[in-house]
Formats: sequence, structure tokens, C-alpha cells
Amino acid sequence: MSEDNPPADHVISNNNDSGIPIEENIKSRSTWLRLLFMIVFYVLATVTSAVLSVVVVLGFFWVLFTGEKNRQLQQAGQVIAAYLYEIIRYLTFNTEDKPFPFGNELPSANAKD
Repeated sequence: MSEDNPPADHVISNNNDSGIPIEENIKSRSTWLRLLFMIVFYVLATVTSAVLSVVVVLGFFWVLFTGEKNRQLQQAGQVIAAYLYEIIRYLTFNTEDKPFPFGNELPSANAKD
């Protein structure tokens, strides 16, 4: 076999698994709009993670100095965790539903433990 002709299993096809040519995917406005939203949600996830870090540290010191859990910090942690979960699901293509503020409402602290 010559180097000019690779084996058939190494030939790159212009079609993806759905049969749509790659060129259509590249030119698709919805794909590029999705990328824009993904960048925005990635930034939001980064900021939200920083806020979660503050909540975690405050919660630890609250318990350290009072011996009790702070209910408001627990609720804030629950909301932040649920929100990050929604963002991660969107970023990993597990849902098309956009998280808050572009789609769903902000999760509540009343989620099941």
C-alpha cells in the first residue's frame, strides 16, 4: 500500500454520524450561538465557584466558633450547587435548557437533600 492511499478505515469522511455535512455544522448560526452561551456560562461557573468557596469557608468558621451550622449558609450552598449543576449539564451537552439568567429560573434552596 502506498503512502498516497491510506487504508479505508483511516479515510476522513465529510459526514458526521447524523449524515449532515461538516460544512453545514460549521456554518450553523445555532452552533456558534451555543459557543457564545457556553463561554458566558463558563465565566458564570467560575465566578459562582469563587462565591461557593467563600460560603464554604464562612460555614466552616461558623461551625468552628459557634458549634452550630448556619442555616442561611446551608441554603446558599444548596442554591449554588444546584446552579453549578445546571451550568455543567448545559456545558456538557446533557441539556439544551439554558440556566439562569438566560433560561431557567435560579434554583431554590428547597431541593431534596
